Amino acid sequence: MPRPRRRVASAGIGTVTAGLLLASGAAFAAPEQEVSGETGVAMGAYLDYGPEGVARITELSRWLGGQEIRVGHTYLPGDRWSNIEGAPDFLEDWAAWRRADPDRLFVLNVPMQERNESRVPDHQVAQLIRAGAQGYYDQHFKALAQRLVDLGVPDTVIVLGWEMNGVTYTHRCAPDPENWKRYWRRIVTAMRSVPGQEFRFDFAPSRGTDAIGWDRCYPGDDVVDVIGMDSYDQAPGRTFDEMVTQPYGLQDHVDFAKAHGKQISYPEWGLFRYGDNPEYMRRMLQWFDQHKPLYHTITDYCPHGVWQCTANPQSAKVFRDALTPMPRPVPTPAEPSPDVPSPDPTPDVPKPSPVDPTPDVPKPSPVDPTPDVPKPSPVDPTPDVPKPSPVDPTPDVPRPWPWPEPSPDPTPPGPRPPVNSTEWCLPLSFGDWLGQLVGQKSFCMKFDWTWPF
Repeated sequence: MPRPRRRVASAGIGTVTAGLLLASGAAFAAPEQEVSGETGVAMGAYLDYGPEGVARITELSRWLGGQEIRVGHTYLPGDRWSNIEGAPDFLEDWAAWRRADPDRLFVLNVPMQERNESRVPDHQVAQLIRAGAQGYYDQHFKALAQRLVDLGVPDTVIVLGWEMNGVTYTHRCAPDPENWKRYWRRIVTAMRSVPGQEFRFDFAPSRGTDAIGWDRCYPGDDVVDVIGMDSYDQAPGRTFDEMVTQPYGLQDHVDFAKAHGKQISYPEWGLFRYGDNPEYMRRMLQWFDQHKPLYHTITDYCPHGVWQCTANPQSAKVFRDALTPMPRPVPTPAEPSPDVPSPDPTPDVPKPSPVDPTPDVPKPSPVDPTPDVPKPSPVDPTPDVPKPSPVDPTPDVPRPWPWPEPSPDPTPPGPRPPVNSTEWCLPLSFGDWLGQLVGQKSFCMKFDWTWPF
């Protein structure tokens, strides 16, 4: 487990450096330009080694404008062998995160010795290296391999014995480089012997010569899959160009990996000795864009970081602008050419008129919807027959004259013989025609006698 050291601060056994690797997808611009385009390089930031690091992935992704997180990276404690064997519970959290998406990548830094940050002197380190080269620690690494396979992460990238060219760790190479290489080979062979494993092993020195040129520690192409480099904004090199061209610098790293047919990586990088340095940040991001590493991980705590450390606002802006996904323009349909007729997706068949959708058959007049037959007068809806006078509702027929007005007596009018009269009258009938002409007449005879009663 890393502790405070010359550039990567930590808190000893209680905390350990860790990496969160994000699927970048964003492009990195030249120093004088803003970011545009996409690279597909997996990148990330150290947030925490355990469950909190997993939980902060979402927050960091939100800060980066929704950038997808595709790679996770953490470290095993190097205090004792049981932890190097994979005993820490936080491996379960990282394994669950990895299994949630088949496109994700899990990267695990693995110490090669217990008491890895205990300032063990060189002569003791040399003894430990020789013991490892003879196979005394094989069982610890077999146990770790089985633990990772059982957790469902058999394709983990193992960053074994990182920064071996330095002076900090007990797993350093300089006290006995030849046996160190043999020891590396035994570890890789032991882990690959576990059924179901698909591990990739990352050889990751720090930039520059440091205690020994890192090519002297290279164990061989058959036991290395990725060649990494940890590179902070510090000496050797004051400017970024010096960091590129110095011996065992960034360019030597790229050239060495290419010569050996390996992918490159940058497990640790960030600000350090030169404070808030947006130019360094921009140039590093451009370097990644140019050389397409398998992944890169910024150490995101003060003084190195840009999200959890507020001391580097200018560098934070460069980092955030570079990694925030660019909005994609919505394609608009092409305008049809005025010289080309608009295509008709339907077959060229007769189509009904847009004005009259029905067949061309006689239609009734829109004014008179009924057939053309005689209609009654709109003034007189009844047949043309004689109508009674509006003054006299009775039929216009002759009435007798000077016949008196009808009697209220319900009996029909007629001649009534006088009683005890000496005159007898009989009505005369002239027929209907003559009666209507002359009226009703009577014939009267007068007798000079008296009724006997």
